Amino acid sequence: MNVKTNEAQVESGRVGTPRRRRPLPAKGTDGAARRPYLSSPMKMRLALAAVAGSVCAAASAQTAVVTHAELQAVQTNGASDWAETLPFKIQGVILNDPEEMLDVAFNPEAAFPPDGGQYQMFIQAAAEGDRGGTALYMAQRSVMGDHYDEATWSNEMQRVMFDGTGRKFRKGDRVEVTARKAVFYNGKRNVNEMHRTTYSNDFDVALVQANVGLPAAEAIALADLKDADDRAIFDPARESGGEHWQGMRVRLDGIRLADTNGWGQAAWSNRICIAADATGRTLPLRLPRTDLGQPPATSDWFSAVGILNQESDTWIDGYELFVQEIGPVLHVAQGPHGGVAVQFTTDYEDFVLEATTNLEGGIWSPVDVTPVRVILMEDFSAEPNRNYRLRKRD
Repeated sequence: MNVKTNEAQVESGRVGTPRRRRPLPAKGTDGAARRPYLSSPMKMRLALAAVAGSVCAAASAQTAVVTHAELQAVQTNGASDWAETLPFKIQGVILNDPEEMLDVAFNPEAAFPPDGGQYQMFIQAAAEGDRGGTALYMAQRSVMGDHYDEATWSNEMQRVMFDGTGRKFRKGDRVEVTARKAVFYNGKRNVNEMHRTTYSNDFDVALVQANVGLPAAEAIALADLKDADDRAIFDPARESGGEHWQGMRVRLDGIRLADTNGWGQAAWSNRICIAADATGRTLPLRLPRTDLGQPPATSDWFSAVGILNQESDTWIDGYELFVQEIGPVLHVAQGPHGGVAVQFTTDYEDFVLEATTNLEGGIWSPVDVTPVRVILMEDFSAEPNRNYRLRKRD
């Protein structure tokens, strides 16, 4: 994530005066607009030279395509094993709205990076054969001393949170990110601006396909992340342990809260509760800025859906779950054929629906019905009296 305190070293020890964004001058020193005189033959020769030059430049400056598996590869000590290729393009499905994790609003009173606006959005691999996920990060204030003013920060948030039509990116969109910098921090590669405000460090987000849907949450237990002594399972091959699911949407089963200290807190550093399983394995749960309701009782077992993240300065542990849902959640209503309709998301399709007539010590029995898959699309438009239809995609 987040507040970077030691990333000067990623620039090979070079810490210079940060360059600020400056528009190119549109006028000469005499104040007149720059309009050099060129004869028609000269214009033609320069035009042809420019075309030839641009073709050569395009051929020599192709942007590499990088997979999440390549970008997040690590060595045996947890350090990055990515063969750096900049710039690069990477695709994925958006897992979170940036506002879920951090407050993106500009803070004119901010004196330190955590106090200013911050943006973080995870995208998960969508291409066949790829696996993993990557965070995109940006901050109003930088530990490097290169800070955004309010107008520029607002423009940056518009640029990375909305597509060219003004539509806001949302969870379930497939996007392509063009990255010019990628910093290794706390155990993972983040796409960011190297904490600089220069245009050359920008990353861009482009919509590939809207509303493809969130990837199915992979079911895991604490035994998949921790050994019997509650130590993190670190596998540099990324075939097991936290590395296998890092940056991905998962469902953590069979847990209960060991404490509720971070529930309802505002600051990122304070939004931590500890979850435990029946064997004593534990994992930090990082709570969102959104309202999850009242915390489960410490005696209640539950599942949590969210993004498996890593925040570790040792690089081989520090896995945590950024929680987006406490579940399973059942919605009970009148069914279309007169029965009781019980709805839950497909994240829990491997669960068994049971029923009882007595919550105080009654017997729970499986509900013997054939499930019907339903696509639920909840429309939050403010337009009144909207009518709907289904049309087959072209």
